[in-house]
Amino acid sequence: MASQRKRAWQSKHCLLRHFCPCKSAGMLEQAIESLTAISKNERGLIVASTGVAASLYFLASQIYAVREKSQLRKKWNSAPKDVVILHQLPRGKFTPSISPFPLKLETYLRMAGIRYENDFTEPKSLENKTPWITLNGEDVADSQICLELLADKFQKDFSCHLSPEEKATARAFQIMAEDHFYWTGVLWRWVYTKGKTLRQIHATFAPPLSLKIPLVCRRMKSQAIGQGLGRHAEKDVIEMGIKDLRAMSHYLGNKSYFMGEEPTELDCAMFGMLAQLVWNMPGSPFERLLNSELPNLKRFCERMKDRFWSDWDQCLLPVPL
Repeated sequence: MASQRKRAWQSKHCLLRHFCPCKSAGMLEQAIESLTAISKNERGLIVASTGVAASLYFLASQIYAVREKSQLRKKWNSAPKDVVILHQLPRGKFTPSISPFPLKLETYLRMAGIRYENDFTEPKSLENKTPWITLNGEDVADSQICLELLADKFQKDFSCHLSPEEKATARAFQIMAEDHFYWTGVLWRWVYTKGKTLRQIHATFAPPLSLKIPLVCRRMKSQAIGQGLGRHAEKDVIEMGIKDLRAMSHYLGNKSYFMGEEPTELDCAMFGMLAQLVWNMPGSPFERLLNSELPNLKRFCERMKDRFWSDWDQCLLPVPL
């Protein structure tokens, strides 16, 4: 009985602290005594009123969030005609993005000379994809869909000189990188190292965001299992990734870019992926491989960086959210 009274007192204490914060302990005790002295019906009314207050607070927060999104939407829609709003994750410490897909798409925008503005406030689309774009009031998600739409609209096709066989080869390498090798990196970053390297590579990765790492790790593990690669042992996954990288290196050879001496859309995708190994996977077996056996892949990343990212260092600075 005594423990029940103690829990009841603690509940009232916490309730008052939350909804009626007092400046002193004495004022708080007076409020508790007043609550104890009133009738049962009156106490029920207060509890009901507290529930209403909580509901109103939740409703107000939702209205505020909708208002904020509405203001962002007005800002995006007011962009000049044909200026792309690129929605993506905040900048990293060593690369402009710690995800291969935003880096791929932003590199393409630079390669194509398409005007764009970055937005770091809403990195995820309604489809939960990053990056996504807003162009002339229309939203488009998925880096590859965005790239193809922009190539068609602005007539920027950097692969038009390739033969059908070469285009098929380019597509095969891109799918290997983005739909197979990508998952070896996901497993290494989120499952095998449990997200511990994120604090080293992300400029704004601090509490409360860092508290979500275990949840993200579990989600990414589940996705990798669904994709299939996550069902294998770690050593087998790493070996698969190494074989992919060796294939990329052998095909690149001594060429400046994957399809020849001038870059194509494939190079944007390969740069987005390989840059993660060069700068964002400290201590990984993939980083060690590029530093030893496969230096041409690292040189390729440096070449893309020098050609399309003259402001690379300025893009590493933390951006206020």
